[in-house]
Amino acid sequence: MLSLTRVAAISSGDHGAGGNEQLRGAYVPGICKICKANISYKGGSTANFKRHLKTRHPGVSLGEVRRVEEASPEAPSEAPLAGSSQQQQPSTSGDSRGRGQAMGQSRMTQFMSRPITPQRQKALDEQLAKMVVWDLQPFSFVEDRGFKAFTKALNPSYTLPGRKTVSKVLVPQLYASCHASVKERVGHAAAVCPTTDCWTSRTTHSYMSVTCHFVEEYDLVSCLLDCFQFSDRHTADNLSEHLLRITREWEIQEKVVACVTDGASNITLAIQKCRWKHLHCFAHTLNLIVRGGLKKLADTTDKVKHIVDHFHRSSLSAEKLRATLAQMGLPDLKVLQDCPTRWNSTFYMLKRFVKLRDAIITTLALVNAAVSTLTHEEWEAIEEACEVLQPYEEVTVEISGEGYVTASKIILLARGLQRLIASHLRTGRFKQPVVVSLLTALNGEMAKRFHRIESNTLLSESSILDPRFKRKTFSDDQAANDAIQRLTNAAAQATISDPSQQEALVEQGAAGEQGAAGGQSTGESMIWGDFDAQVSGLVSHANPGTEATLEIRSFLQEALIPRSSNPLTWWKSRSVIYLRLTRLMMERLCVVATSVPSERVFSKMGLIISERRSRLSPSKAQQVMFLNANLR
Repeated sequence: MLSLTRVAAISSGDHGAGGNEQLRGAYVPGICKICKANISYKGGSTANFKRHLKTRHPGVSLGEVRRVEEASPEAPSEAPLAGSSQQQQPSTSGDSRGRGQAMGQSRMTQFMSRPITPQRQKALDEQLAKMVVWDLQPFSFVEDRGFKAFTKALNPSYTLPGRKTVSKVLVPQLYASCHASVKERVGHAAAVCPTTDCWTSRTTHSYMSVTCHFVEEYDLVSCLLDCFQFSDRHTADNLSEHLLRITREWEIQEKVVACVTDGASNITLAIQKCRWKHLHCFAHTLNLIVRGGLKKLADTTDKVKHIVDHFHRSSLSAEKLRATLAQMGLPDLKVLQDCPTRWNSTFYMLKRFVKLRDAIITTLALVNAAVSTLTHEEWEAIEEACEVLQPYEEVTVEISGEGYVTASKIILLARGLQRLIASHLRTGRFKQPVVVSLLTALNGEMAKRFHRIESNTLLSESSILDPRFKRKTFSDDQAANDAIQRLTNAAAQATISDPSQQEALVEQGAAGEQGAAGGQSTGESMIWGDFDAQVSGLVSHANPGTEATLEIRSFLQEALIPRSSNPLTWWKSRSVIYLRLTRLMMERLCVVATSVPSERVFSKMGLIISERRSRLSPSKAQQVMFLNANLR
C-alpha cells in the first residue's frame, strides 16, 4: 500500500583496480498509494506506516490495492538529488529487508486472511452441529443461499460442510459423545424416576419417549433417555419390554423408585409387569376431573367454539374484530380455540372470550354473522366458570415443572382444591345454576379420585421428607404416623453409599465410643471393674434402628422452612447430620408429579418433523431430539 522511494547517488570519483565505488544514500518520505500522503521513514522503521493504515484506511484490504495496481500500474516516482542528474530507483536490496525484520517490522501477510487450521475447522463444524440440534434446524439449511453468504462474510476461510456431512458425520459424532456423558451422569444417581408417553407424528410414525429424573449434587435434574420409533402394538407386554430394555441399556434397572405415566390401562399393566411402583400423572388426573365438570357447561362452551371457529374461518369478521378492538383502545388479541384433550385450553378459550366480550358482541352485530350469540346469563356463567377454574390452572402449572420438587406438594394441593370447592358450595357465592352444577361435579370427581391420597406411599413419604411440609401435609394423623414408621424402617435398612457420608458415620461411631469412655482407655481397670460390671446391662449400644429413630425424631422437631425455599438446599446443609434420611430423600424427592416432561419431548418432536423435514428418518429424529434435550 505504501511506496518507499530510496534515492541513491554514485560519486564521480576514480574507480580503482578493485572496482571500489563510494555510495551515498539519502531517504525521502514514503508515499501512500491510496491518499498520496508523505509518511516519515527513518532508520528502516515502518511504525508510521502501520499507524497511518490503522487510522486513515482501516477498511481497505491489501487485496483491493493490489488489484488496482495490476489494473493501472504506476511508474516509480523520480526525485533528483541536488547537484546530481541520477534518477531515484526503488530499493530492492536484501539488506534493507533484513534490517526491517531485525527491528520487529510487521509483514504484510499478517493483514491477509490465512487458511483455516484443521483444529479450527473441526471446532466450527461442532458448533454448527450444535446449532442444528439446539435450534431444530433442517440439515439442508447449510446449503441455503443466505446462510452460505453469511458464513462466507464471517470467515472466508471456513469451508461449510454439506447436508450429508452434517447428517451422517457431525450429528452422529455429537450424539455419541453426548450419550456417553449423560450415561455417566445417570450412573452416579442414587435413584431415578422415569416418565414415559407415546405419540404419533405427522408422518404417521409412532414414538415412545422415556425421561429420567434424579437428584444430582442436591439439584433436581432431568434428561431424556430415549425417544424412539415404536412400531409395535401398544400392548402392555410390548411397552414393558421396551421400558426394561432402556433401563438395562442405561444400567438403572435397580435404581428405579417409581415410574410416572398417565392412567391408561395398557401402560398401567406394563408398569406392573416391570415390577415398579406406579404414580399416576397428577396433571392427567386434574384433566379428567375438570373435563368431567365441564360437561355441565357443554351447551355454552359449544356456542363459544362455534363463534371462535367463525372468526377463524372468516377473514372479514376477523379484520372487523381487529378494527373494533382498535376503536375501543383494547390490545390486538385473537380469539382462541381449545384442544379436546387439554382442559386448560378450554379455560384459556373462555378467559380470552370474556376479555373480548364487548368487541365480540359489537363485531357479530356489524357483520350479521350466522352464529348463535350468547345470552346475558351465559356470559355471566362463563365469567363465573373462569373464576372457578382459575385455581386448577394454577395447580397444573405449578406441578408441571421439572427443575424443582413437585411430588411432595400433591397431597396439599389436592386437599386445597377440595376445601376451596366445598367453600364455594357452602357459601353460595356463585349464582348461575350451571356453575353450581359445575362445582358439584368437580367436588364429586375429586372425592372419588382423592379419597385415599394421603395413604399413597410415595406421596406421603415425599411430603414427610420435605422440610417445608412434614406432618402439616396430613389431615389424617394415622396416615402421617404410618408414613413416619415406614421411613424409620427404611432408614434402618438404608445403605450409605456416599463415601463422605460413610466417613461421617464412622466418625460419629468413634466419637460415641470415645465419649462413652470419658476420654479414658476402655481396657480393664481395677478401679472401674466393679462399676462396669454393675452397669454392663444398662449401657445401650448404637444400632441402625436406634440411629434411624433418632434421626427422624430430630428431623421432625426442626422448624419448617419457608414454602418458597428449596428443600434440596436445606438437605445439602444437613447431609452430615441426617445420613440415613439423606439417602431416603434422594429416593423420594426425585419423584416428579406428572408425565409432562415426556409430553414436552413430543412438542419439540412436532417441530423437528416439520414440513421442511418431513422426510427425516425416525433414527435421525431420535438423535436430534436426544441432543436437543441433553446437550449442554
